[in-house]
Amino acid sequence: MTTDDACHPAGAAAPDHTNLWRAEFIGTIRLALPIALTQLGQVAMMTSDLALIGHLGDDAIAGSALAQTVLFAAFVLGMGVVSAVAPLAAQAFGAREPRMVRRSLRVGLWAALMLGVPLTALQSFGESILLALGQNAVSAHLAGQYLVGLSWSLVPAWWFIALRGFMSAVNRPEPALWITLAAIPVNALLAYALIYGAFGLARLEMLGAGIATTLVNIGMCVAGFWIAYTQRPFKKYRVLSRFWRADWVLLGRLVAIGAPIAGAFLLEFGFFASAAIMMGWIGTTALAAHQIALQTAAILFMVPFGISMAATVRVGQAVGRCDSTASRRAGFAAIGLGAGFMAAMALVIMALRHLIPLLYLPARAAEADATVALAATLLALGSTFFVMDGIQTIAAGALRGLDDTRVPMLFAAVSFWVIGFGTSYGLAFQAGLEAPGIWIGFTIGLGIYAALLVWRFNLLTRRGYMPALPGHALPH
Repeated sequence: MTTDDACHPAGAAAPDHTNLWRAEFIGTIRLALPIALTQLGQVAMMTSDLALIGHLGDDAIAGSALAQTVLFAAFVLGMGVVSAVAPLAAQAFGAREPRMVRRSLRVGLWAALMLGVPLTALQSFGESILLALGQNAVSAHLAGQYLVGLSWSLVPAWWFIALRGFMSAVNRPEPALWITLAAIPVNALLAYALIYGAFGLARLEMLGAGIATTLVNIGMCVAGFWIAYTQRPFKKYRVLSRFWRADWVLLGRLVAIGAPIAGAFLLEFGFFASAAIMMGWIGTTALAAHQIALQTAAILFMVPFGISMAATVRVGQAVGRCDSTASRRAGFAAIGLGAGFMAAMALVIMALRHLIPLLYLPARAAEADATVALAATLLALGSTFFVMDGIQTIAAGALRGLDDTRVPMLFAAVSFWVIGFGTSYGLAFQAGLEAPGIWIGFTIGLGIYAALLVWRFNLLTRRGYMPALPGHALPH
């Protein structure tokens, strides 16, 4: 590792710290806002797909849930790896190395392609995998149909994530938002046409839903490439120049940073999936209430997730400038923003906890009362959970800007599976708290993870840590 001393930054007059922090907050908000809105746009597309599939019946809903579970396990692997494009490109941007910015994107695209070929092929065995796991034959068959069309979306989706990382790294995340906003109505219209056979097209039902998602992802990817290659300020990077050229050293660096990110994502995804399984053991009311509360959390999560991506870029750019003080300021400014936002949202959720479940259960039938009451209880318990979830994702993003991903993955394993899962299981089934016990365990696991990540970021930046940035001068 290197430090500011190794970077030899030029001397400067004593800065106005108040203005520096104000500028950092403003810069983070400007970068995070379009990223967060882009994520909310992705949620809107997923919601519209689910609504359209829901009209095919309960078996179709179950099939789509199973298909998404199979696909998401593969998707997270690639998402973690290509997420490393953002810190590498941001560091290069901060160091004023445009060729390194291009190289960072290029290896991300190649990594996505190399991962995508086998993982796309694996999706064709989705029905067999689900049957082997003991799932209902009808639901597994419908999931298999969905996956046949859906699997081809992996590579274009990953490429779009890589392009978003590149655009954010050069402080221009807005085009990804524009593309996503344009894709929302297109996705809904195309999915409707292919699922139900509208506008003279064949009725493909679950297969059509998957094909629609794939076509929309391809379109978004093509639009992203077009903007990156033809529009300012992106075109000066010539992102497709020498695309065929091997860059094994930087590819290895991308994998070294991105693989632990994927590992941490999978550990977190598995932790939340295990909670759904435990809720199912308790009963359908517990599972339904859990899904309502968790969906609320997922929507709120998009804002700190956007701040997290902004933190990766802001910290990475400071690393590229060899400015450890700025990297520390960028990380803590982002953490403060996220914690403040989620604390405010927790208060809102607490006040509306009895009304939010009615958005999912509008009929208020007598049998739904128990679900509404339990969901309200989980939302109340989730007030701390929401804040901890926001802090952990932003602190993790700040550490990615420092290329620090292996230790956070170890933190995730301990926090989620040793402490979080163990506490959830013990409180739910041994202490007899059932569903609330699982959410208390959630909160404890996430709280410890958030504390460890913030401690880690504080420790590294207090020491003036700067990751080594080899290869920036190589002419690619």
